Amino acid sequence: MFGIPGKQAVTITDRAAAQISKLMAKDGHQGLRIGVKKGGCAGMEYTMDYVDEVDPHDEVVEENGARVMIAPMAQMFLFGTQIDYEVSLLESGFRFNNPNVTEACGCGESIKFADT
Repeated sequence: MFGIPGKQAVTITDRAAAQISKLMAKDGHQGLRIGVKKGGCAGMEYTMDYVDEVDPHDEVVEENGARVMIAPMAQMFLFGTQIDYEVSLLESGFRFNNPNVTEACGCGESIKFADT
């Protein structure tokens, strides 16, 4: 929808692709839908949900066996984002390296975009 011909809306690192593929296979899901919603101290939060059926309006990105669907209303906020998966001694989870974010809260769970 907001894409540039020949360029994917988001990129997925090998670590993230491996984790997404593992989650997809666990219960037979079609992939993960990524979106944004209002909330958190900075104003917006990322959302991730299992998908059992692809919505025809979603932007679908597939890399290394992983499938990510981007909700229509989130596409303009996520364009150019790199999705990574990090594991540390205290926590593990997906990380969004998003060039569209202008501010983030201290915990990293909440983000702000220009004009929101």
